Amino acid sequence: MSNQVVLITGALTGIGRATAVAFAKAGANIVISGRHADEGQKLAAELALLSMLAASTPWKALPRQPPSSLPRPESGSTSWLPDQSRQEC
Repeated sequence: MSNQVVLITGALTGIGRATAVAFAKAGANIVISGRHADEGQKLAAELALLSMLAASTPWKALPRQPPSSLPRPESGSTSWLPDQSRQEC
């Protein structure tokens, strides 16, 4: 996986962390993201020992409520996305 860049969100714990380590061991360049900048820097340092490049960037979660500029859901709807944006599985 040399010359490949992998971006992993939620990489500081659990499956995200295991995924980051696996890709680093495979030789990919890693960019990780998580809510705690200090923990992200620690993990990036660990990954740098396994890979050519590892970087961390903190992120903030989006608000639970949709922005007021978006249309409100119809009564009984579970989604605030317009119908054409939703896809049935």
